[in-house]
Amino acid sequence: MATDSWALAVDEQEAAVKSMSNLQIKEEKVKPDTNGVIKTNATAEKTEEEEKEDRAAQSLLNKLIRSNLVDNTNQVEVLQRDPNSPLYSVKSFEELRLPQNLIAQSQSGTGKTAAFVLAMLSRVEPAERYPQCLCLSPTYELALQTGKVIEQMGKFHPELKLAYAVRGNKLERGQKISEHIVIGTPGTVLDWCAKLKFIDPKKIKVFVLDEADVMIATQGHQDQSIRIQRMLPRNCQMLLFSATFEDSVWKFAQKVVPDPNIIKLKREEETLDTIKQYYVLCNNRDEKFQALCNLYGAITIAQAMIFCHTRKTASWLAAELSKEGHQVALLSGEMMVEQRAAVIERFREGKEKVLVTTNVCARGIDVEQVSVVINFDLPVDKDGNPDNETYLHRIGRTGRFGKRGLAVNMVDSKHSMNILNRIQEHFNKKIERLDTDDLDEIEKIAN
Repeated sequence: MATDSWALAVDEQEAAVKSMSNLQIKEEKVKPDTNGVIKTNATAEKTEEEEKEDRAAQSLLNKLIRSNLVDNTNQVEVLQRDPNSPLYSVKSFEELRLPQNLIAQSQSGTGKTAAFVLAMLSRVEPAERYPQCLCLSPTYELALQTGKVIEQMGKFHPELKLAYAVRGNKLERGQKISEHIVIGTPGTVLDWCAKLKFIDPKKIKVFVLDEADVMIATQGHQDQSIRIQRMLPRNCQMLLFSATFEDSVWKFAQKVVPDPNIIKLKREEETLDTIKQYYVLCNNRDEKFQALCNLYGAITIAQAMIFCHTRKTASWLAAELSKEGHQVALLSGEMMVEQRAAVIERFREGKEKVLVTTNVCARGIDVEQVSVVINFDLPVDKDGNPDNETYLHRIGRTGRFGKRGLAVNMVDSKHSMNILNRIQEHFNKKIERLDTDDLDEIEKIAN
C-alpha cells in the first residue's frame, strides 16, 4: 500500500471499533497522524520508551477477541489436598467432584469463566433473597465482562438476579441488596461488606477470585481481597483462577484459599518443539528491514507478526512495510483496548497480512494463519537482561494448532547477540544462523 493508504487503513481500524462491545469505558478523541501513528492526549506527552505491560488491559483484550474456546493439548497437573482421599489420583475437573476449594491455572480462552459461573449458579437458592455468591474482578471492565457471561448462562434461570459492586453504582446507606450473585472490584466489594453493610458476608456460599495475576499487579487489591476472604464463613467454597502461576500469585493464592485442590499447567509443556528458530546478523535498523524484505521475497508467508521494542520503532517499521506494498496493521499500547481488539479482529480475518506490534500483543492472541514470527528487536527486561518469558509468548504466536512455525530473530549488536545466546541457554534450544542474502538458504527453511 502507499503511505496515504496506510493512513486510510488506520482510519478503517478506528471505524471498526464502533462495532465492538458497548462497555461504558471512557474514551479519548483519537486521530492518526500522517504516518498512521495513533496518539491520544494522554500519551502524546509520553517519551518513547519500552511498552509497560498492563495486565488488566491485556486480560480485557483477550476477553473481547475470544469467540471460540482454545483447543489446548497441554497436560494438567492436579494436586489433591488430601493424599488419603479416594480422589487423590484424579486427572480432570470432572473427577474432582466439586464443590471443593480450588486454585486453578488456565490460559485465556479455555473456559475458566464458564467453569466458575456454573459453580455459582449451581449453589444459588433463588428463593433466598440475599447475596449467596461473590466474585472479585480486578477492574470495572473485567467485572462487566464476567457479568455478561453470568447473564448469558443464567438466562434460563429468570429469577436469578445479579448486582455489580463497581464504581458509580451508588446505593442508599443502610440498604440490603437482594441479588443472588454480586460481582465487583475489591475496593467496592469491601465497602459493601464492611462499611456500608449492603452484603452479609457470613451468608456467602461461593467466593470466586478471578484474574489473580492481574489482581496482585494492582495497588491495594491484594490486601482488600484478603480482608474480604477473612469475613466469609469457614464452609464457603473458595475458587481462585489465574492465567499465570508465578511465585507471587502462588503466595497470594495460599493466603486466600485454604486447603485447596490445585490444577496447573506442567512447566515442561511450555516447549518450542514445533517452532524452527533462526537469527539474522545485521549492523543497523535499515539492514534489519532489508533482511525482512528479503525474507518476504523468498518464501510464502500467510500472515506474520513482527515484534518491536518501542512504539517509535513499530510505527516506523509499519510505515516502511506499507511503502513496500504490504498490508500492515499496527498495534501498540497507546491505543484503547477496544481499538486493539478491532485491529486484531481485522488481522484474524486476513484484512491485513502483517501485524507490527510491541509487547502489548505478545500474549494470548491465537491466529491460525500466522506462519512466521519476527523479533525485530529481542525482548529484554527493564535492566536489559533477556526476557525469556516474553520470548516464549512472542514466538508462541506461531506453531499453534499443531502446525509447524518459523521464528526469526534480528541481531544487530554484540549486546543483542549476547541476549540471544542467553535465550538459547535458557531454553536449551539451538537457534541457527540464517543468511537472508542467500535465497536458496531461505527457501530451505520454509520447507
